[in-house]
Amino acid sequence: MDRFVLGISAPLWFLYGLYCFFVPGSLEDPAGVLATHGTGSAELRAMYGGLQAALGALCGLGFVNPAYRRTALTTLLFLTLGLGLARLGGALLDDGFSAYTGMAFAFEYGTAGLAALALRGSEPAPA
Repeated sequence: MDRFVLGISAPLWFLYGLYCFFVPGSLEDPAGVLATHGTGSAELRAMYGGLQAALGALCGLGFVNPAYRRTALTTLLFLTLGLGLARLGGALLDDGFSAYTGMAFAFEYGTAGLAALALRGSEPAPA
């Protein structure tokens, strides 16, 4: 199951990260996120682009190299759970529930759950 989770996560996170890096304005309509000047665009490119592409790359590394499998799954679990919990807190504080939020919840909590299950069944890396 660990390779399945990483094999699905790697291209999803990596490609979405690249897309957000090259088209940061794509988040304006679905997520309501808009950069009003260059610093904002750089922030969107870094957080939605670079960070997510890096997570995808780490998942890809874990997919192909058993020595990184648990590290990639643990990182995937913590980051997606952190995103989901912060999104829930923000949505509650700001009345920010929308179709985008619901899809993000499903993706983030679903990914965290799969990563946790995969970690339970994975073997420690060989020494």
